[in-house]
Amino acid sequence: MILPLEKNPETFPDPSNASVEGLLAWGGDLTPERLLAAYAQGIFPWFNADDPILWWSPDPRLVLYPDDLKLSKSFRRVLRNGAYEVKFDHDFSSVIRACGQIPRPGQEGTWLHPQMQEAYIELHRRGFAHSIETYMEGELVGGLYGLAMGKAFFGESMFARRPNASKIALTALRGVLAAKSYDFIDCQVETDHLVRMGAVTVPRERFLSELSSALIPPGDVGSWADYTWEYDHESQ
Repeated sequence: MILPLEKNPETFPDPSNASVEGLLAWGGDLTPERLLAAYAQGIFPWFNADDPILWWSPDPRLVLYPDDLKLSKSFRRVLRNGAYEVKFDHDFSSVIRACGQIPRPGQEGTWLHPQMQEAYIELHRRGFAHSIETYMEGELVGGLYGLAMGKAFFGESMFARRPNASKIALTALRGVLAAKSYDFIDCQVETDHLVRMGAVTVPRERFLSELSSALIPPGDVGSWADYTWEYDHESQ
């Protein structure tokens, strides 16, 4: 049974009660308190603009462990070429807008409607949501955004206006997270693109256990604007 949420922003049904597709609950709001509570319990919102807010906890879960990132030989050449610049938290709002505008195969419209965008922009203002951006010749051409809590990064969406631009951002994110001993990147649901880059599916029970452990250490709350990354071809 898909349950309506209670008024308490921290109260969610047990994720193990989610439907086969992963749908767990509906209703509530997108306040920072509720969103942070949801992610801490392995739950995230995903809904169309005309629908009620829907909350999901899929089984299995797609996860990328930093040490498992796979880079093809051709992509390594792109990285060595260095015709790009990576920035962190330089233009979060442009990244999330671009993620909502990029056409997706088999998808009409976007789930990243203004209500969702503003919710994550507020989390960015509070130091929980972050963007990783790829620039070429000063132009924002790709990137991704997500939330950092403890030693877990919850990847939300990515976009690319030029080939490999989002992959560069993901590689940069992986580099920083590995250096900071993050446990994993939550990629939520399986996609061929992320599987090719090393993401694997894990049972929800295992994911929730690993998430619980990842949330014990303190996180990097605050701006990541001072973060830097350069591709180290000798270590890849």
